[in-house]
Amino acid sequence: MSIRTLPIRFGLVTAAVLIAYFLILSLMGKHTNIFYSLFNGVITGFGIHETIKYIKIREGNNFSYGDGFKSGLITGFVATLLFTLFFAFYATELNTVFLEKLSDVWAKDYGNFKAIVFFTVAIMGMATTVVLTLAFMQLYKTTNNNRK
Repeated sequence: MSIRTLPIRFGLVTAAVLIAYFLILSLMGKHTNIFYSLFNGVITGFGIHETIKYIKIREGNNFSYGDGFKSGLITGFVATLLFTLFFAFYATELNTVFLEKLSDVWAKDYGNFKAIVFFTVAIMGMATTVVLTLAFMQLYKTTNNNRK
């Protein structure tokens, strides 16, 4: 498996888990409660962490900060993009009253409420990706401290 395709594959798996989690919440009727979306960060973080860890193991001493950082970003961005596309499809085609249930006040006050929600989902995913990638790279970067 190439170092370039690994983050994409992990991103696909992470997106699948995010979608499955959302659908499980939907079956239980909890998908309109935004507090359950906090677990999306855990799912995304796990995918990013596993990608960086696997690349660190695979590359060994040749592992660089840039490789790990790029891999984490690609994994998170692929997962975010696919989940956002699914979310938009779900909200516009599968459950058209979902966004109105999500926020009664906002849905009535803003004409382009759907676009605002989709943009927010995408931005939250990307911000989570950047922050978690930076945090996990602190665990896996090589040290310049030669003291033992």
